[in-house]
Amino acid sequence: MEIEILYSEFGNLNGDIGNIEYLKKCLPEAKIVETAINDEPLFVTKDDISLIYMGTLSERAQEIVIQKLMPYKNRIKDLIEKGQVFLFTGNSVEVLGKYIENEDGSKIEALDIFDIYSKRNMLNRHNSMFLGKYEDIELVGFKSQFTMLYGDNTKNYFSEVEMGIGMNEQTKLEGIKQNNFIATYMIGPLLILNPLFTIKLMQRMQIQNPTLAYEKELIEAYNERLKKFKQLSKNK
Repeated sequence: MEIEILYSEFGNLNGDIGNIEYLKKCLPEAKIVETAINDEPLFVTKDDISLIYMGTLSERAQEIVIQKLMPYKNRIKDLIEKGQVFLFTGNSVEVLGKYIENEDGSKIEALDIFDIYSKRNMLNRHNSMFLGKYEDIELVGFKSQFTMLYGDNTKNYFSEVEMGIGMNEQTKLEGIKQNNFIATYMIGPLLILNPLFTIKLMQRMQIQNPTLAYEKELIEAYNERLKKFKQLSKNK
């Protein structure tokens, strides 16, 4: 079992790297491959990677990552179609859109894998708590972002929003899910905050009878947080 982390020297904002640290606890037998920015990604030559992960990026890092991944655009498309498991958190999904638009209207061309685009507003950071539903489980989390995502994700959204925003402030559909590719703007240790989702993710990774590290404690914390978030949602 191999898990590839793309560009962890960049994609480690907001505590996102905690997702991988937690998976190491859950899957001590897994080989963690950290692909640095000047390395050829493992996914270029391997088809049996259990998970490809990338976390939140700075704006400058996004532009560098786009340049580095552009030669592998068709390979990434092919892997998504074949059902490769991906998890992209925070703004990392933006590198797979059509473009990223700056405040002055200039555009940074991205990989154009998904029919979406993002707009930056560096003077207006959006911060919010998030409560939503993915399949039959509820998700809790946090968002902190200078960008909003636009396009039609009605057929490939990740979760439905109960409290907070979707991929922008005008929609209640959050993130992208296509086959086994999952992207969400939720930041921080998503997998620690959402143990039931983590189990589903490991099932997608073809792990039989997945078990969680610190399962009892995490589920207790999740249930308490979910209760508080639901109360906040009712009061809004």
